Amino acid sequence: MGSSSCSCSVADEKLLKLQKIIEENRNKKGALIHVLHEAQTIYGYLPIEVQKVVAEGMGVPLAEVYGVVTFYAQFSLKPKGQYKISVCLGTACYVKGANLVLEKLEEELGISVGDCTDDLRFSLEGCRCIGACGLAPVITINEDVYGRLSPNDVPDILAKYKE
Repeated sequence: MGSSSCSCSVADEKLLKLQKIIEENRNKKGALIHVLHEAQTIYGYLPIEVQKVVAEGMGVPLAEVYGVVTFYAQFSLKPKGQYKISVCLGTACYVKGANLVLEKLEEELGISVGDCTDDLRFSLEGCRCIGACGLAPVITINEDVYGRLSPNDVPDILAKYKE
């Protein structure tokens, strides 16, 4: 047996979970956002294949599903990494060099903002002010906050998550 049979069973299991959620919500008015949220919880993001399943299951046009997914910031069309890195690009952080920290992260990870590493370990995003202006520039990795950064700090920080 190859590894592909294993991934199919995982995919089938996810699809069954999604179909159950759709079935429970199919006739509830305004349930599309809830179903999409649950679908993203199952899959980690909302690729077009998942959007098609939701559209067919909920009896709404694919264009409507896509419109909702792209309108709300909490939904993602791309996978997110195990470690979600957000670089604050608010005014205080930007003025103190957040763009240089971001460039170093892109270089170290080999990805651009909005992308995820091939191994699904790290994803990288820019964000607006996170309210830690006194620590500028700031990044978060999941729930961890790192402040007063320079580009030189990036390799050591990433090393903690690569272990």
